[in-house]
Amino acid sequence: QVHLVESGGGLVQAGGSLTLSCAASGRIVSLGAMGWYRQAPGKQRELVAEITRGAVTNYADSVKGRFTISRDNVKNTVYLQMNNLKPEDTAVYYCNQVYLPFSWGQGTQVTVSS
Repeated sequence: QVHLVESGGGLVQAGGSLTLSCAASGRIVSLGAMGWYRQAPGKQRELVAEITRGAVTNYADSVKGRFTISRDNVKNTVYLQMNNLKPEDTAVYYCNQVYLPFSWGQGTQVTVSS
């Protein structure tokens, strides 16, 4: 079983920055493509950034140019650098393997004030 623990969220003003971390632990052979997802109140969870094991990245249009996803395959950790945050980025952020996802972690709350 693999456990995912997200951290790094918080309250920030519009235009500010945060860096999220996602640590995977447990019975891991190797992590595949990983993604950062977010879920705002009353909305479905959406994929905002993904990264392959070989570090090829892809982003949702809403965050392109502002968010950067990265990973450390030795530490089994995935990061999300978020710059120029906007109030509409407010959500609970989760990470997971994009294909064959694990059980979801608790997420980390990001709140952006205007």
